[in-house]
Amino acid sequence: MSDIRKRVGSKGTTYQVRYPSKKTKSGYAFSTFNTLKEARAFLESGKTCEAKNTRHSEIQTVAHAIDMWLEICESEGRDAREPVSPSTLENYKWRSRTMKSFGWDRNLRELEEADIVAFRSWLKRTCPIDQAQKVMSSFHSVLIEMQRRGVITDDPAQHVTIRKDPRLKEPVKIPTVEELQEILRAADMLANSKNREVSAAWERYRPMIYLAVDSGMRPQEYLVLPALALEEKGIKIYQALDRSNRIGPPKTRAGRRYIPVSSQSLDMVRHYTSKNGSDEFVFPTRRNGGYQRYNVYVRRGFHKLMEEAGFVTEVIENGQTKLLKHFTPYSLRHFFASMLIDRNISLKYIQTVMGHENIKMTFDVYGHIIKRKETDELNQEGGILHHLT
Repeated sequence: MSDIRKRVGSKGTTYQVRYPSKKTKSGYAFSTFNTLKEARAFLESGKTCEAKNTRHSEIQTVAHAIDMWLEICESEGRDAREPVSPSTLENYKWRSRTMKSFGWDRNLRELEEADIVAFRSWLKRTCPIDQAQKVMSSFHSVLIEMQRRGVITDDPAQHVTIRKDPRLKEPVKIPTVEELQEILRAADMLANSKNREVSAAWERYRPMIYLAVDSGMRPQEYLVLPALALEEKGIKIYQALDRSNRIGPPKTRAGRRYIPVSSQSLDMVRHYTSKNGSDEFVFPTRRNGGYQRYNVYVRRGFHKLMEEAGFVTEVIENGQTKLLKHFTPYSLRHFFASMLIDRNISLKYIQTVMGHENIKMTFDVYGHIIKRKETDELNQEGGILHHLT
């Protein structure tokens, strides 16, 4: 990163421009001027870029860098990852348009931290906080990729982030034990319905619901659960649906994991598989033996379950009555995690079995449950003073 330094010596005051250079051992070159005006003119002339890495010399502007980043995401994948899915690419394209909308008045190699701070301020003024965070995250990704490719030598955005006030974050909604029991009873009733079409559908959905509760799997994982994933006392996860409803590996390495499952749930799954499963999937569709799409499962399966269990509320939006569902498929996953916490299972194990990339993610999602449990236990024990008397 280039800068101007004021020097006062025996010959008076001078202004020294420091800029990156591959020709020196220190990695920097210096030019000295008698006035600050001359130093600024040299810095703004672009001559400081001559000493920088000249790879990808065609990448001059921020927009050029964003386009290169998009192409890398689509064609080869970043940092040895797979290329992103079509839906993720569309999301990145939207973020790219937002990044380009900012009035970048410097070329890519001239960017300084102050420019990124100005971009952050603009994002916070023009976008909801969640969107601003995502755009800033992608801009970080752009600059990191440019640095790795030798386009720039420094990342001016390294220390500039957008943090959301944790007080504004809504904790995940988790069914109580009683509510979960009602959900399972509703699944049993639907599977035993006198309506043959309903009972046929819930012959498949019921073991899926029980498995979700007993394993904490993501719905995108059990919808495409391979037949080979069933083991004697658990399930091995190595594939999932992405946002484009395509099958691929889990998003992170942590997603590849083994989950112990109770014999009750495994027996239910095996019973269904023995009659209706395929060589490829545990829960194939009846029509062609393929896999189920997430949105179809939610609409035809989980929403029906919420209605049967009575966990819906009528709301009026734009003059139309709609049924607001109290829970989502992920609520069953959160219930599973809450039960592990209630049994004082270590947070590290919970991170592993939930497939979280790091323990911070586990605490971010379930920290409020852990704190509440600790508070309840302290209250039951009479507090700290109880142990001092």
